[in-house]
Amino acid sequence: MSEQKEKLRIDKYLWAIRLFKTRSQAGDACDKGKVKMNGMAVKASRIVCIGDEYEVKTEARKWVVKVSGLLHSRVQYAEAINYYIDLTPAEELDRIRFEAASFHTGKRLSKIGRPTKRERRDLEGFMDI
Repeated sequence: MSEQKEKLRIDKYLWAIRLFKTRSQAGDACDKGKVKMNGMAVKASRIVCIGDEYEVKTEARKWVVKVSGLLHSRVQYAEAINYYIDLTPAEELDRIRFEAASFHTGKRLSKIGRPTKRERRDLEGFMDI
């Protein structure tokens, strides 16, 4: 029984540590070659061992994770982060911060284009006088 508990597939592990929302998304990422170990793509059925390092590409970012513990079921984020070590390079983290800062400002990136509702109201008030 303990041998059965020690085997864990990579797709289930990536789902359990919350890198993917669903297990099928984790399996699809493995099938498409977005999960690599030592530069080689791995299948979804690959058995995870403690100490393995994986490069994982998700929609949002590229992760480099080292397995520090086996997690068989999905738990809350605060507990899940104890089962892997994030080895993502600093350049990738800086790129993510820069994209997030420019993307979520809520303002238009350029002043060209249609005026906003507020600008239109100001223009109409200026023209009526």
